[in-house]
Amino acid sequence: MKKMRNCLALFLLLMLSVLCTGCGKGNGQTGAETGYTIYYLNASGNQLVGNTYEPQTEDREMLVQELMAALTTVPSDLECQSAMPSQVVKMSFRMEANVLHLYADANYALMDAVKEILCRAALTKTLTQIPGIDYLIIYCAEQPIMDRAGNPVGLMAATDFVDSIRDVNSFEKTEMTLYFANEAGDMLLSEKREVMRSTNTSVEKLIVEQLIEGPKVTGRYATMPKDIKVLSVSVNETMCSINLDATFLNNTLEVKEYIPIYSIVNSLSELSTVSRVQIRINGSEDAVFRDLIPLSTVFVRNYDYIVGGKSN
Repeated sequence: MKKMRNCLALFLLLMLSVLCTGCGKGNGQTGAETGYTIYYLNASGNQLVGNTYEPQTEDREMLVQELMAALTTVPSDLECQSAMPSQVVKMSFRMEANVLHLYADANYALMDAVKEILCRAALTKTLTQIPGIDYLIIYCAEQPIMDRAGNPVGLMAATDFVDSIRDVNSFEKTEMTLYFANEAGDMLLSEKREVMRSTNTSVEKLIVEQLIEGPKVTGRYATMPKDIKVLSVSVNETMCSINLDATFLNNTLEVKEYIPIYSIVNSLSELSTVSRVQIRINGSEDAVFRDLIPLSTVFVRNYDYIVGGKSN
């Protein structure tokens, strides 16, 4: 009897072990907490649809492969289609720090503009859920993909895309307050602006792009060169992280060193979603602007640099 009880106890222990396997990702979380969302296209092909997915692995590299496979295989009970076109037959990747580099074959370029934006949104929103992957960059035939203006799309974060991506041709009017330099280049003047915004572009990214475009009101002067590339903009708990290319460091405009910084910070801080701003250069926080201002700093709104103290 004692031997039977020991065998039964061992059997129950083994069963419990089997049941626990796959319930979490090594951190004690349950499937409801560890599930991922795979993004597909609706039947009309103009909207992203999320579907919960429970991964089978914890290994980061294998998880990329698993989620990529899930992206191309739509569950039979969903009236959806894959965001990845079937003609793309080859897709490889490499990971570098917190960036996932995806390499698609030349067929990726065969998508029309609408489908391509939705495809990159589905890839980004799906794959950046993986712990340790914050950004995605996509290549087509070894070359970085380009936007409609012919500029490299660069690094993408999930927050670069609004949560409910609808028809990419839909736009809405967005009001913003931007800060540009005064004639002396030592203070900031506000400019109210209305812009028709694509619903697939975050307001934060649009503000930075509008600052780079420059002022439209007399008496306001540019704070940044027009050839700066915005690599990504993301917001996490009111912290807005901006990733620019190295052109930002080569700013030779005749403005005081703090003016370009607070042109960005004060403009973004007009949003209720932003209270702190961090500026990165090619993903790094180690740069120093004009050999004076370390970009490892987390910046907050500063009225001292605004003529009149607030929006005028």
